Amino acid sequence: MTSHIVQTDRLSYSYGDRPVLHEVSLQVPTGSVFGFLGPNGSGKTTTIRLLLGLIHARGHRIKLFGHEIRRHRLPILRRVGALIETPTLYPHLSGWQNLEIGRLARNAKRGQVEKVLEMVGLTRDASRKVSSYSLGMRQRLGIALALLGDPELLILDEPTNGLDPGGIREIRTLLVGLSQSYGKTILISSHLLAEMEKMVTHVAIINAGYLLFQGSIDHLRADQHDRMSDISNDPSYAIPTLEDIFLNLTNPLI
Repeated sequence: MTSHIVQTDRLSYSYGDRPVLHEVSLQVPTGSVFGFLGPNGSGKTTTIRLLLGLIHARGHRIKLFGHEIRRHRLPILRRVGALIETPTLYPHLSGWQNLEIGRLARNAKRGQVEKVLEMVGLTRDASRKVSSYSLGMRQRLGIALALLGDPELLILDEPTNGLDPGGIREIRTLLVGLSQSYGKTILISSHLLAEMEKMVTHVAIINAGYLLFQGSIDHLRADQHDRMSDISNDPSYAIPTLEDIFLNLTNPLI
């Protein structure tokens, strides 16, 4: 398996005459929890739609599992689970029924529904109608749908949007567990920096369509600590938070 499960090469995209992405070269390491971070409107969702082949850029600049998405889209997508913001669910049906519909649509093996319910912690609530689920439970059910077919890569766009602190913690615990216990590579887009800092191993920071940094979270902290120490002329400058780093990097473009 390639060391980078997702690769883009100087990926650019425009909506009509309005540029959205400017030569973005992403490298998502296999096995990582990769935070794709940026404010609303920075190009995160557009990048994800390109990765999934929902929209197309000129040229062949996107590879997943070492293969170009435009030439091998269907085989690639069988190895990918995705959740784009709010999951599409049938509220009058139970959690189990929603997943069974998803299993049949994805042609996943029998027994997958019970497995993903256990993975996301919804086994006890499987028979309840989704209309009675909390928002956090619905998000977990959406992630369960993305897990059908046992994908190697999960792509989640703002999975904690609208959740209260308890729901956000549930999703964070779930995603860390999926990485550590099940070996999933997880690409998460978000603008919630404090929350991402608690779970990611690697980050990419994007603003106004420009990629400002990518690498391990430890590398990012060390690099920015050294820079801020030089600027302040204080070698004992505290290790910056992800929010400090983000504001420092994006301030010239905001």
